Amino acid sequence: MLNYLLRRVLEAIPVLLIIVTFVFLLVNVAGDPVASMLGEEATPEQVAATRHALGLDRPLLVQYGDYLWHAVQGDFGDSYRFGQPALVLVLQRLPVTLTLAVSGILLAVIVAIPTGVIAAVRRGGVLDNSLLGLSVLAKAMPNFWLGIMLILVFSVGLGLLPVSGSGSMAHLVLPAVALATGVGAEIMMLVRSSVVEELGNDYVRTARGKGIKESRVLRAHALRNAFVPVTSIVLLQFSGLIGGAIIVETVFAWPGLGMLLIQAVTNKDLPVVQAGVFVIALMIIAVNLCGDVIFRLSDRRIQL
Repeated sequence: MLNYLLRRVLEAIPVLLIIVTFVFLLVNVAGDPVASMLGEEATPEQVAATRHALGLDRPLLVQYGDYLWHAVQGDFGDSYRFGQPALVLVLQRLPVTLTLAVSGILLAVIVAIPTGVIAAVRRGGVLDNSLLGLSVLAKAMPNFWLGIMLILVFSVGLGLLPVSGSGSMAHLVLPAVALATGVGAEIMMLVRSSVVEELGNDYVRTARGKGIKESRVLRAHALRNAFVPVTSIVLLQFSGLIGGAIIVETVFAWPGLGMLLIQAVTNKDLPVVQAGVFVIALMIIAVNLCGDVIFRLSDRRIQL
């Protein structure tokens, strides 16, 4: 296990290098950030002085080498807009995004696992078909559109929940629902297919033949094995939620990392964009690694 973890950590290094390189190249071909910062009324002398102060007048290869050297040390430079270290800004917003992502995945799991099991037990029936239809519909709805619909119904129409912002549990409800809906539908379909597969195995038929109650067969035999792939996929879906939170945060003005990145892209705040993408990539790699380890520990037959 220790050798596996060490190997995966070493494999993550070139992945991060590729990611930070692509981010550097993309943000540098997206336009001149100085023109966005100073506006159209800036004189050529002001633009040239600002570019020199930020080091943007140097050759691109020199900028890249300097960027990599400082990135290894966790230094992505100061934000052009806020004048603070970019990594500090990103880390300040990260807990807010994680709160939303964790709430979304918990809500998805709480709803998806019971409905998936019920659909599997009642497979082929009206309830099963209805749940499958709802899951397909939920998966097809973009989370930004769903977020707008939730605002129109529960905030504007009924006045039950805040439209946007943060600060209380009430502010968290609608963003979490918008984020959890598509993920919950996918988990529900996976749970259903896994339980259906396990219920058709020989060991389940043997347990039934011994006269064991159906509820115990389901709980002690089928569900235990069916949840092995589900555990892994939930962690992988959590990685996707971190990225999906960017759009949901924009819709609900949730002051997390997603909102910060959208503002940074709009203002061409390159250090913040680079630091934000680096942190998100690092988190996704860590979550995927945890998913592999948990997958292995939950079933000893699986080799790392």
